[in-house]
Amino acid sequence: MPVEIRELYIKAVIDTGKASAPAQLPGETSPAPATTDPNQQQDDLIAVCVEKVLEVLKNRQER
Repeated sequence: MPVEIRELYIKAVIDTGKASAPAQLPGETSPAPATTDPNQQQDDLIAVCVEKVLEVLKNRQER
Protein backbone atom coordinates (compact mmCIF):
# COMPACT_ATOMS: atom_id res chain seq x y z
CA MET A 1 0.00 0.00 0.00
CA PRO A 2 1.57 3.33 -1.03
CA VAL A 3 2.08 6.04 1.55
CA GLU A 4 1.01 9.52 0.50
CA ILE A 5 2.38 12.53 2.36
CA ARG A 6 0.48 15.74 1.76
CA GLU A 7 2.84 18.30 3.14
CA LEU A 8 4.89 21.05 1.56
CA TYR A 9 7.01 23.32 3.71
CA ILE A 10 8.39 26.48 2.10
CA LYS A 11 10.41 28.95 4.08
CA ALA A 12 11.55 32.29 2.70
CA VAL A 13 13.66 34.82 4.55
CA ILE A 14 14.07 38.28 3.10
CA ASP A 15 16.65 40.53 4.69
CA THR A 16 16.85 44.09 3.38
CA GLY A 17 19.94 44.92 5.44
CA LYS A 18 23.44 44.92 4.02
CA ALA A 19 24.89 41.56 5.01
CA SER A 20 27.43 39.12 3.70
CA ALA A 21 26.43 36.59 1.04
CA PRO A 22 24.01 33.97 2.35
CA ALA A 23 25.21 30.43 2.92
CA GLN A 24 24.47 28.14 0.01
CA LEU A 25 22.89 24.75 0.52
CA PRO A 26 24.39 21.73 -1.26
CA GLY A 27 22.98 21.32 -4.74
CA GLU A 28 22.01 24.96 -5.15
CA THR A 29 23.33 27.03 -8.00
CA SER A 30 24.99 30.34 -7.31
CA PRO A 31 22.59 33.30 -7.32
CA ALA A 32 22.50 35.79 -10.17
CA PRO A 33 24.31 39.08 -9.62
CA ALA A 34 22.27 41.55 -7.58
CA THR A 35 20.53 44.28 -9.54
CA THR A 36 19.49 47.68 -8.30
CA ASP A 37 16.02 47.47 -9.87
CA PRO A 38 13.54 46.31 -7.18
CA ASN A 39 11.15 44.92 -9.80
CA GLN A 40 13.93 42.80 -11.31
CA GLN A 41 14.92 41.56 -7.87
CA GLN A 42 11.33 40.57 -7.16
CA ASP A 43 11.06 38.80 -10.53
CA ASP A 44 14.31 36.94 -9.82
CA LEU A 45 13.07 35.89 -6.38
CA ILE A 46 9.78 34.65 -7.84
CA ALA A 47 11.65 32.71 -10.54
CA VAL A 48 13.85 31.00 -7.94
CA CYS A 49 10.83 30.12 -5.79
CA VAL A 50 8.94 28.69 -8.75
CA GLU A 51 12.00 26.66 -9.74
CA LYS A 52 12.30 25.20 -6.22
CA VAL A 53 8.59 24.35 -6.03
CA LEU A 54 8.73 22.63 -9.42
CA GLU A 55 11.80 20.68 -8.27
CA VAL A 56 9.95 19.51 -5.13
CA LEU A 57 6.93 18.49 -7.21
CA LYS A 58 9.16 16.60 -9.66
CA ASN A 59 10.90 14.77 -6.81
CA ARG A 60 7.53 13.92 -5.28
CA GLN A 61 6.28 12.57 -8.61
CA GLU A 62 9.34 10.33 -9.02
CA ARG A 63 8.65 8.51 -5.74
